[in-house]
Amino acid sequence: MSETTPVIYTENLVKEFGTVRALDNLNLNIAPGEVHGYLGPNGAGKSTTMRVLLGLLRPDSGTVHIFGRDPWRDAVTLHTRLAYVPGDVELWPNLTGGEVIDMFLRLRGTYNKQRRDQLIERFDLDPRKKTRTYSKGNRQKVALISALAAETDLLLLDEPTAGLDPLMETVFQDVIHEAKTAGRSVLLSSHILAQVEALSDRVSIIRAGHIVESGTLSELRHMTRTTIEVATERSAQHIAGLSFVHNFRTESERSVFEVDGDHVQEVMNDLAGLGIHSIVAHPPTLEQLLMRHYGDDLSQRGVSPDTTKKVS
Repeated sequence: MSETTPVIYTENLVKEFGTVRALDNLNLNIAPGEVHGYLGPNGAGKSTTMRVLLGLLRPDSGTVHIFGRDPWRDAVTLHTRLAYVPGDVELWPNLTGGEVIDMFLRLRGTYNKQRRDQLIERFDLDPRKKTRTYSKGNRQKVALISALAAETDLLLLDEPTAGLDPLMETVFQDVIHEAKTAGRSVLLSSHILAQVEALSDRVSIIRAGHIVESGTLSELRHMTRTTIEVATERSAQHIAGLSFVHNFRTESERSVFEVDGDHVQEVMNDLAGLGIHSIVAHPPTLEQLLMRHYGDDLSQRGVSPDTTKKVS
């Protein structure tokens, strides 16, 4: 496989369960060495995608390749090159955490024991305890250590940090950065938007089994609105009449509004002539990007988009 060949490639991928179309012409590409964020609420099709990529589900139509091979026909071969961490891990209750990790790693053949020991220390896991005594977070640590200690080229992570405390979240981000530096590719599905922002080279948003938006954060932000808060010497009220300015309002001595991404420079030039005392621009967060596609769903559930929390 060449360096330009996608590690993961799907084209018009369809998977149906009876009358439910879980994946609807899904197109997803992940390059070698890329960390790719995969976003969408429960039921959007993220886990179904993972199961198709793992060869656990056979697609009804379309194309899916991992390292240029079909995951349904070549699952055994491909599984030597990838590792998977689900969001809800079940372990053998009478084995210790260390025994489970060693079993997973021995199934792969050779592995780096020093790397295994380092990860156990960094994730602050006691490998001597029986897994039946572990919390959900500790069970996740066992799965993460097993995946990250293996010498694989691809990590499929489906809500991998469920149950981890904030300190372990930081450790997780560090080791994913290290995996990327080592040339490994990562497909990361997560509800923690700050985590996806910090780690991902590109992001895909899935809705009803279909990718509705995909690109770098800069590209996605370019297609949505930036919030501007500005205090000027002369009134900025005329800006409210511009077609690309939205939700203009006055708060104390400041004008606050949203501007379409393609017109930020134009608005800045206009404001410069008004005598700027102070100005703050907030680029759209991943949460706002998701709201662009899922805001109507929240409204139907009686949740106001204004109550959503900003991602730092």
